[in-house]
Amino acid sequence: MRSVTYSMSVSLDGYIVGPDGGFDWSVPDKEVFRFHIDEIRQVGVHLLGRRLYETMLYWETADQEPSIDEAELEWAALWNPLPKVVFSTTLSQVRGNARLASGGLAEEIERLRAEPGEGDIAIGGATLAAEAAALGLIDEYRATVYPVLVGGGTPYFARHERHVDLELVETRTFGSRVVHLRYRVAR
Repeated sequence: MRSVTYSMSVSLDGYIVGPDGGFDWSVPDKEVFRFHIDEIRQVGVHLLGRRLYETMLYWETADQEPSIDEAELEWAALWNPLPKVVFSTTLSQVRGNARLASGGLAEEIERLRAEPGEGDIAIGGATLAAEAAALGLIDEYRATVYPVLVGGGTPYFARHERHVDLELVETRTFGSRVVHLRYRVAR
């Protein structure tokens, strides 16, 4: 069965964006970006909330930017054909290899798990991940922790009164002092 993974960059105090909505503190250096490229190769379909979808639209045309480097071209070549399911109550259409979710999150994940296919079902966006966590649908949490305190904003983890045991699968420390943590939900 395909695993559902939640992977985002996060500040040490637990936020994916700061109080002003900014996340410029999480721009990856070359080593971390290479890691993200390798990680996206393991994804078969990506579920996104509206805000993350709109942020990631940049990659639809990034390969036309004259200043784009080889790693960014490689990312765009992997990201653009990747099937995406967008959860939004305000969008009426999406671009690229994306479709709007036709059902609720649990129904979409159940259908995707039942379909033949390779790769993880990745979830991006804290609001969507919070809903998946509340429903007990996340199998792995992958946090790329940046050595910065932003003091508030959108939290990486849902603030629900729910106890979840995790088992550490992997850690990796990069030269930039960024740390990647991978935890599997203990079942």
